[in-house]
Amino acid sequence: MIEFVVIICTLGIALGQILFKLSANAARQADSFFATSALLWLIFALAVYGVATLVWVWVLQKADLGRVYPFMAVSFILVPLLSYFVFGERFSNYYFLGLGLVVVGLIVIARG
Repeated sequence: MIEFVVIICTLGIALGQILFKLSANAARQADSFFATSALLWLIFALAVYGVATLVWVWVLQKADLGRVYPFMAVSFILVPLLSYFVFGERFSNYYFLGLGLVVVGLIVIARG
């Protein structure tokens, strides 16, 4: 159960990053940080982050930080994948090699 909730937290963090980028893009397009569209995306991003943070605190009541924190590294995989699909961002082969190493590290930690 805790592992599932940790994954939900990680998804929330990754989604929050995408929403922050949408806010930044809207601000750049409007040439104002205070543009309505930029602020709406920012508020949505903060809400998602806020909920993820509250859920994370609940997780920390139930599990050791050292045991669950490494799974936050999944966001290092999700955010680039989402940015590829949502924003069309491109990454080098070395970047994907690094992501592969993160995955291997997570597998090692999970078995430890």
